[in-house]
Amino acid sequence: MYMVIRKYTRVRSVADAARRAKSGIGQILRQSPGFRSYYVLDGGDGVGVAVMIFEDRESASAANAKVLEFVQASLHDLDLGDPEIIAGEILVNIERDASSGMRCP
Repeated sequence: MYMVIRKYTRVRSVADAARRAKSGIGQILRQSPGFRSYYVLDGGDGVGVAVMIFEDRESASAANAKVLEFVQASLHDLDLGDPEIIAGEILVNIERDASSGMRCP
């Protein structure tokens, strides 16, 4: 699996940005091959972080380009600035498994 993290540090309202991005980015990601999950967190003090998880690097790169286009076109009035982007292969994934408590592939 492959993860892309975008960190914005001067967001006026992370909640507003997340709400407005949810439908547009959600639609893009749901139509993207290899998409697994998407998260947005409010880090406080104008910090917003978006995390995307994909099956592989190629799928993540293709979708990330479309997401960045959406952000620039549809959220430009929020003056988000350029995000810090961190991306890479996921080395450990631990999830709760209903039967045994934890699962580690």
